[in-house]
Amino acid sequence: MRTHQESSTKRSRSIVYIVAMVLLVVFAVVALLNFRTARETQQSLAKADQLIAEIESAGGTAPSREQIARVLGDDGGAVCANPNDALSRATFLSQLTNGATGPGMRPVIVNARIAVGELAIIKVYCPDQLAEFQEFIDDLKTSNTGGA
Repeated sequence: MRTHQESSTKRSRSIVYIVAMVLLVVFAVVALLNFRTARETQQSLAKADQLIAEIESAGGTAPSREQIARVLGDDGGAVCANPNDALSRATFLSQLTNGATGPGMRPVIVNARIAVGELAIIKVYCPDQLAEFQEFIDDLKTSNTGGA
């Protein structure tokens, strides 16, 4: 039994590897630039303006228009993926704790304004989910402390 004898030199293989790596990096940079510009469409900027108006009318301070457009896009991103799913609600509730970790973590009665931002996002980006999520928020035990 015989094996095929390699005829290329180490130098020629190195050149092929270097060219392939350079092309891979160039394609990655182009893809990243196209991804960022595709997310900032006119529709995402218009929805960001709506969200800013909602947050400010509720008495809050909104992030910049560009930040909102990058994070939420034109479809609401992760917030609107499925806000009424059990996992999404559990994640939201896990943020309403005393800040401890491990066995010291306890749920707390939070300020009634805690969900204003998330409700505003759902109202603007996925209004069909708003009624069910509003019921979930209304069932939470909250208080009006801390200047709310």
